[in-house]
Amino acid sequence: MISKNISDRGLVLLGCGKMGSALLSGWLEQGIDPKSVWILDPKPSEWILSIGVRVNEMLPDDPAVVMVAVKPQMMGEALPRLQRFGSATTLFISVAAGTPMSAFEEVLGRSTPIVRAMPNTPAAVGQGITALIGNGRATEKDLSEAQNLMAAVGLTIVLQDEGQMDAVTGVSGSGPAYVFHMIETLAQAGVKQGLPADMAMQLAKATVAGAGALAMQSDESAEQLRVNVTSPNGTTQAALDVLMRDKTGLQSLMTKAVKAATKRSQELSNG
Repeated sequence: MISKNISDRGLVLLGCGKMGSALLSGWLEQGIDPKSVWILDPKPSEWILSIGVRVNEMLPDDPAVVMVAVKPQMMGEALPRLQRFGSATTLFISVAAGTPMSAFEEVLGRSTPIVRAMPNTPAAVGQGITALIGNGRATEKDLSEAQNLMAAVGLTIVLQDEGQMDAVTGVSGSGPAYVFHMIETLAQAGVKQGLPADMAMQLAKATVAGAGALAMQSDESAEQLRVNVTSPNGTTQAALDVLMRDKTGLQSLMTKAVKAATKRSQELSNG
């Protein structure tokens, strides 16, 4: 639900690529007035130009929210354009990966409420999950506002401290790529067992999507769902005997993968 604060004072969206467009689409579905949205983007899409939002126009004097959705490498050039909104009244929300809140505070001032958000790519189809953390000036109301906005593209969770954002990157930020690779390898394994490539890919996609949906909708744990599928000495057990080996199984590989992604996120955040 779009707040009256945003409806009255407006929302500025800096950058409207894939993530910005997904968010904007969700807000429109929630009933935001297009005239309450200002878009700053050097190459707006035809869709953006057609929906009635304000594109590259003079900005409002005191917007309720500024959403920063540019790529991290563009931050140094783009953010100073919004420096005049650094205050205690405009909430800044960043979905730029790898950019700590301290980088925003240096430009906008430490009195500015800032929420850092990490969505993932399934946000493009409204199935994402976003982790959020606010700086010392962000109130519970600010965090709630940010959650409401990010809920337009999926679920939200609030972190206890910003240091957890690197692990979030390793799990959910980069995680979709792990799942896509699993689909690739599952399909390829099916081909090696005699299935046509297109059929194997269809089976792999539907299996991963269906298992994910079941996991989200079920009250049972992922462990219990696995047990439910596994008959003693059956086909699934034969496969799990391979996947659950101590040193070469999926748990060992996934631990190493998430650790590597988390470490790289720390390196990028530290410049």
